[in-house]
Amino acid sequence: MEMLFAEGRTAARRSVLVDCQVVREDGFVLIGERAIDLSQRGMLLCCERSASVGEDVLVTFRVPGTRTWVDTTATVVRVIRGRRAGDRAPAIGLMFHGLSAEDDLLVRKALVPFPPTLPSRPRKVDYAATAAFIALA
Repeated sequence: MEMLFAEGRTAARRSVLVDCQVVREDGFVLIGERAIDLSQRGMLLCCERSASVGEDVLVTFRVPGTRTWVDTTATVVRVIRGRRAGDRAPAIGLMFHGLSAEDDLLVRKALVPFPPTLPSRPRKVDYAATAAFIALA
């Protein structure tokens, strides 16, 4: 029996070091200055300061391979404490609220030469789709 997997991402993440500044909207406190992966929809930010899922932040990052800086807002969607075997460091996953069409195109083009990130967790099985597939077979 073959299992069907859920597709959770809308944009491919690329493994690239990104200079950035991420600050809390509340209090304007610096959270981190280096991201280890990037897509047009978000980034994984190395950080030593704690953050909570759902927290809104202000993000400024340099588009890889260019001198262009992009400003946007984002929400913390994942907190990585750095304690698991596959964790590189404490980090937070950020989902951008949306880049302008111009910034989105610039980031997408700049990320082409960089390799995709390897998933650190196993893919999620879509049990409903698998059951429907079996019922139709």
